[in-house]
Amino acid sequence: MKLILTIAWRNILRHKGKSLVIGVILFTGAFLMTVGNGVISGMAAGIEKNIINGFMGDVVIISDAQKGDNILLPMMGGTIEPVTSYKKIKEILAAQPYVRHFLPVGKNLAMFLDENSSTPGFAYLIGVDFAEYRKMFSDNFKIIEGRYPQPGERALLFPDFAREEFYNFYNVWFLPEGGKVVKENLTKEALSSINTLPVSSSAVMLGMSSGINSTNDIRFPIKGIVRYGALNKIFGHFCLVDIESYRECLGYFTAADMAAQVPKEEKKLLGMEGSDLDSLFGGSDMMVSDYKSKPRLKAAPAAAAKAAEDGVYNAVFIKLNDGVDYKDALANLNRALSDGKTEVRAIPWNKASGPMGGMALIIKGALFLFVTLLFCVAVIIIVNTLTMSALERASEIGMMRAIGAHKTFIAGMFLGETAILSAVFGGGGIIAGIAAVRVIPLLRITTANDMLQLLYGGNFFNPLLSFPDIGLTVFQLVVVTVIAALYPMRVAVKITPLDAISRD
Repeated sequence: MKLILTIAWRNILRHKGKSLVIGVILFTGAFLMTVGNGVISGMAAGIEKNIINGFMGDVVIISDAQKGDNILLPMMGGTIEPVTSYKKIKEILAAQPYVRHFLPVGKNLAMFLDENSSTPGFAYLIGVDFAEYRKMFSDNFKIIEGRYPQPGERALLFPDFAREEFYNFYNVWFLPEGGKVVKENLTKEALSSINTLPVSSSAVMLGMSSGINSTNDIRFPIKGIVRYGALNKIFGHFCLVDIESYRECLGYFTAADMAAQVPKEEKKLLGMEGSDLDSLFGGSDMMVSDYKSKPRLKAAPAAAAKAAEDGVYNAVFIKLNDGVDYKDALANLNRALSDGKTEVRAIPWNKASGPMGGMALIIKGALFLFVTLLFCVAVIIIVNTLTMSALERASEIGMMRAIGAHKTFIAGMFLGETAILSAVFGGGGIIAGIAAVRVIPLLRITTANDMLQLLYGGNFFNPLLSFPDIGLTVFQLVVVTVIAALYPMRVAVKITPLDAISRD
C-alpha cells in the first residue's frame, strides 16, 4: 500500500497540470455539495420550525367528509368540513404515548364587510381557545400593538400583513381597542395621511361555508395586532379569533348551544318517524275533556355550564414527541381513530398545508437534483481527464507491466492517485463549504419573496450543517471518487508491454 501511494504521489507531482484541473473540479464539487446539503438541511429545519412547530403541528386531523387533504389554502377558499366528535378524539389522543400536544381549531374563510363600501374582502379565520393556542404555539408570533386576549374573551388578533392589505382596499387602519396609531408600523401610504387616517378597532366578518345558510356577520373586537416570526406574508392571511365567536360566525353549534337541554317530551316527539308521526293525528287522546286537569309539560332543566370543546371544530393540530417514527405514529393514530368510530382521519402536515407544503418539498427535491447533477458532471470530467492521463502514460504503464507489475498494482496506483486528490482538494472543498455555511447566517440575508422564504426556511437565509450532513457529504465524495476512478483503472490495466513498444 505504501509503495502504491508513493508512486501515486509521484505521478501527481509529475502531472501537475492535469492533477490541478482534477483537484479544482473536486474542490468545487465538494464545496457546492457541502453548501447544497447545508441549504437543504437549513430549509428542512426552517420548515419544521415555522410550519410544524409554529403553525399546524406534525399531523392534522380532519373529517372523513372532507374531500381533499389541503385545508390550509384550499382552492377558491373551499369549505373545511366540521368535526363534531372532538370529545372522543381527545380521549384517543390523550391515550397515545407518541402525542406531545394537540389543539382543536376552527378554520374557514370569512367575508370582510366594510361599513363604508359595498366591496367585500376576505380573510381566513382560525378559531381557537387562546390559552390552549399559547401552550401549543408559544412563540410563533409577537404582538406589536394591543395585548393577548384573556381566557374566554371575545377577541380577534389581526395580522399586520392583513391590516396593510385591508388598508389598501378600504382605506381603514385597524387598531386594537384603546390603542393609538404607531408611526413605526404604518405603511408609507398611511403615514402620508396620518392626520386624516380613518381608524377602526373592530371588524365585521361574515362566515362562508357551503351547505350552511345560517352563517352570521359578527363584529369582532380587535384586541391585538400580531406579526408572525417567519413567513409573515403567508401566515398573515390568517386572523385568530376566539372559538365561540368563530362558531357563531360560521353558523356552527357553539358550546352554549350544545348545553341547551331538550325536554324529554320534545325528544320523544322529535324521534318519531313514519307511522308514528301519523298516530299523532288519530286516537281518542286527541280530545281532552278537561285540559286544565292534564299535567303541563315541564320546563327544561337549567343548562349546565359547558366547555368550549363541546362545540364544533374543523381540525385538530397535533405535535408528536421527538424521535417518534412519523409513519408508524400516523398509521397507529389512524387505526385508533377508526376503531373509536370518530369519523375523522389523520394526515401529515405537508398534505394539510397544500401548495405550501408541496412547494417546500419541490424546492427541496430540486436542490437535491441539482447536487446530484453536480456529482454527475464532476464524475464525467474526472473520468475523461484520468482516462486521457492513462493513455498518455501508456509507455510508463507498459514498462511497469514488463518488469512484473500486476494489474491490481496498476489499478491500485490509479485509485491511489484519485484518492489523494479527493482527500486533498475534496477535503478542502468540504472545509470551505462548512466555513461558508457558518458565515452565511451571520450576513442576515433576507427576502420579502414568499417562495424564497420557503427556500430559506424563514425570513433569513440560514443554511445548517449537522454531523450527519457532513458525513453524507464525505460519503458522496467517496462515491464520486470510486466511480470516477473505475473506468480509467480499467483502461490502465488493459495496457500491455506490447502497447508500450508499439507506441514508441
